[in-house]
Amino acid sequence: MAETAYVPRLRTQFDKEIRGKLTEQFGYANVMQVPQLTKVVINMGIGEAVNDRKKVELAANDLALIAGQKPIVTHSRMAISTFKLREGQAIGCKVTLRKAKMYEFVDRLVNVALPRVRDFRGLNPKSFDGRGNYSLGIKEHIIFPEIDFDKISETWGMDITVCTTAPDDEQARALLTAFNFPFRQ
Repeated sequence: MAETAYVPRLRTQFDKEIRGKLTEQFGYANVMQVPQLTKVVINMGIGEAVNDRKKVELAANDLALIAGQKPIVTHSRMAISTFKLREGQAIGCKVTLRKAKMYEFVDRLVNVALPRVRDFRGLNPKSFDGRGNYSLGIKEHIIFPEIDFDKISETWGMDITVCTTAPDDEQARALLTAFNFPFRQ
């Protein structure tokens, strides 16, 4: 008996509704021209890791819970004496999500995590890089439901970059708006 592959809710929505809406809006001649998500990169820089090595491990464990996949611990490339930083010292962690895990993360980010941010007024619509990629920063990683609020001793910020195949910012903004990203007006 063949096992059916799990398809995330957001991917199904993209295939059934969003792709047709974008084709109509921008007049694409080919289905392959429609922009789509390629990857999501989540980065946590832990500045306090210079003094305490355990903090990187704690942050990596939290990031693994949030992303659903084991993160890579990043190390410093050069020594900077004013920051008491040595070359090769662990200073953060990052993870790259693709395919099903990417769609699941975007779904949780938009529908669960962002509404839990204090004083949230929407995402900055100017944070596109000119090539169709969008970056946002989160000040506290505890907005994700996977993190047990009682067991956390510190909160860390995270940078999230959503990479798309869109050639420009206008098409990328239309794609992310179709995925219900709450942009400011």
